[in-house]
Amino acid sequence: MVLDPDKETEAKAVFEKWSLDFATVGQTTNDLRFRVFHQGAEVANLPIKELGDEAPEYDRPWMEPALWGPLPADQVEDVEDHTKALLQLLASPNLSSRRWVWEQYDTLIQGNTLARPGGDAGVIRVDGTDKGLAFSSDVNPRYVEADPFEGGKQAVAECFRNLSAVGAEPIASTDNLNFGNPGKPEIMGTFVKSIEGIGAACDALSMPIVSGNVSLYNETNGEAILPTPTIAAVGLLPEISCAVTSAWSDAGTALFLVGGDGTHLGQSSYMRTLLSREDGPPPPVDLTTEKRNGDYVRASIRSGTALAAHDLSDGGLAVALAEMCIASNMGADCELPRAEDQPHAALFGEDQGRYIVAVPEKWADYFAVTASDAYVQVQRLGTTGGDILKIGDRVATSVADLRKAHESWFPEAMN
Repeated sequence: MVLDPDKETEAKAVFEKWSLDFATVGQTTNDLRFRVFHQGAEVANLPIKELGDEAPEYDRPWMEPALWGPLPADQVEDVEDHTKALLQLLASPNLSSRRWVWEQYDTLIQGNTLARPGGDAGVIRVDGTDKGLAFSSDVNPRYVEADPFEGGKQAVAECFRNLSAVGAEPIASTDNLNFGNPGKPEIMGTFVKSIEGIGAACDALSMPIVSGNVSLYNETNGEAILPTPTIAAVGLLPEISCAVTSAWSDAGTALFLVGGDGTHLGQSSYMRTLLSREDGPPPPVDLTTEKRNGDYVRASIRSGTALAAHDLSDGGLAVALAEMCIASNMGADCELPRAEDQPHAALFGEDQGRYIVAVPEKWADYFAVTASDAYVQVQRLGTTGGDILKIGDRVATSVADLRKAHESWFPEAMN
C-alpha cells in the first residue's frame, strides 16, 4: 500500500503535533513523571504516583439491589407446540442471526481469519505463526438487572465458555461498563454488585481485566438503560489446527450434553419471547463447575476427541442444537433429558456451565469415561444425520425451516 503524499504529510503532522514522554526525575518510582508536549513545548508535567495510586476516588452512597425470589420451572407455563416455540425463538430479535450486519464489512483480517462471525468466538491467525487468537464479547442485561452480582459473573463466564468452545485458553478480558445515573443509590448499588460479580468470575476463571471503560448517566427522560457491563475476552490457541467451530461435518457423529439438565427459566428468552414475562432470578453461576467443564471441553478439543462444540446460553438446549444444525447444514436425532418432568425447562432452560460437544462415534465411550474421571457431568444426546432436527417427541423440524427462521429477522426489519 502506498500513501498519497499529501495524506502522508498530514498524518505525520498529526503525530508530531502531540507527543508523550515518561521522564525519571530521581531514582524511585515516586519520582516518575508523565509529560505532554504540544508543538515542542511542555504543556503538562504530572507525577505518576498521584495519577495512579493516589487518584481521586468517588464514594457514592449505594443500596443493595432488590432480588427476585426463587421461580421453580413448574410455576412457568408450558407451551403447547415446542417446535413452533423453537422457531419463534430463533426468529426473535435477540436470538436471530446477525449475518445481515457482519456481512456489511470485511471480516477476513488480511486473510488471517479462521472463524468468521456467527459462531461462539471469532478466531484469527497470528500473522507469521501457527498460533491463533480467539475473541468473544458478552453480557445479558436482563440477568444483570435481576441480580447484578450473578449477572456480572455470567458475562465473564459466557466469554469463558465461548473461548473454550473453540479450543482457546482464556487469558485476559476487558470491560465496558454501561449504566445510568450513579447519583441514584439504586443504580450505584447495581454498579457495585456487578463489579463484584465480574471480579469474582475473573479471579476464578483466570481472566484478568487488563483494560476497560465506563459509560455512566445513560438515561432518557430520567429512565436508565438496562445495566450493561459488557465483557470482551481474548483466548490463545497454541496451534490453529486444533481450533473447532460449532459445525460437525459427518453423519453418525455422537452428540453429548456437557453439564446438567435444563431446569432454570427465570429471566429466560423463553419467558420473554413466548410468555411476555420478565420475572424470576437469573440462572446462578457456579464458577468451580464453569472452570472444570470448560477445561474438559478445551482439553477434548485439543486432543482431537471433540470435532465441534457450542456453549448453551440464551434459549437453552433446543436453540443450541438448532444453531449447530444450521451451521452444519445437517440434522440430528436427539433424546430430551427430563422429557416427562418439565419439557419446557429441559428444552429452553438457561442453566449455566453447559456445552454440546460432537464426538466421533468410535470415541464416544472414551469421552464419557474421561469426563467421569474429570468429575464432569455428561450425557449422550443423540446422533447427527439427515435434514431434520428431532428432540425426543417434542421437536421435529427441517434444517431449512430452522435456517429460514434464524435468518429472517434482520433482513425483514431493515427492509
